[in-house]
Amino acid sequence: MDDDLRGKGEAARREVLGDAYVDRAVDGATAFSQPFQDVLNEYCWGMVWSDDALERKQRSLMNLGMLAALGRMQEFRTHFRGAVRNGATQDELRAALTQIAVYCGVPAGVEAFRAANEVNAQIAEEAAKGSGQE
Repeated sequence: MDDDLRGKGEAARREVLGDAYVDRAVDGATAFSQPFQDVLNEYCWGMVWSDDALERKQRSLMNLGMLAALGRMQEFRTHFRGAVRNGATQDELRAALTQIAVYCGVPAGVEAFRAANEVNAQIAEEAAKGSGQE
């Protein structure tokens, strides 16, 4: 393993997905699954997400399309939140999800919008709690 790349990857993962998400993943790892967390940090986040040839928002939008096409809605939700953190606007996200529906099929689009609405509601709830408006 490349410790430098793994460290860069974990930092990128935290920036995109947030400390709470990464802490849950790392803290929840077992002796069996910990090596996979290292692979994710080094390979996915260190090699791919730390490469600056594409902006993170571009990577996020690409991931949404691929995850929707594969029907991986739990990961879709995670990366939808990441896309918001990476600066994707609601208009950009809506356009991406509409394109998903056209190219991956309406059922994939329906699931993508359903998941996006869930994440947007969670983000709004978290913002209300953070501002004391609950």
